[in-house]
Amino acid sequence: MRGNIAQLMQQAQKMQENLQRAQEDLAKIEVTGNAGGGMVNVTLTGRMECRKVRIDPSVLSDPEMAEDLIAAAFNDAVNKANTESQAKMAAATAGMPIPPGMKLPGMF
Repeated sequence: MRGNIAQLMQQAQKMQENLQRAQEDLAKIEVTGNAGGGMVNVTLTGRMECRKVRIDPSVLSDPEMAEDLIAAAFNDAVNKANTESQAKMAAATAGMPIPPGMKLPGMF
């Protein structure tokens, strides 16, 4: 019985190290969401920090359309960042049973 607990503790420590590494990696990645066929681009890090916004000048003549395209590009970037985050966290917890529905630190 003690051997099982020690093994489980080692697995938990390894998973914690993997999660920390995955979170550090997420801070370094960048994803770009776009809308309007590339007329608006929003670049975010894996931690949802905005790095860059590019707006085609032709979009600015219609403020309402510009607002919609910026929101759509931002949402596209968030979805891409979430996908990256889930993939990295899943890889970090490989081999360790995680109860369904449980969110780990760093998962959005």
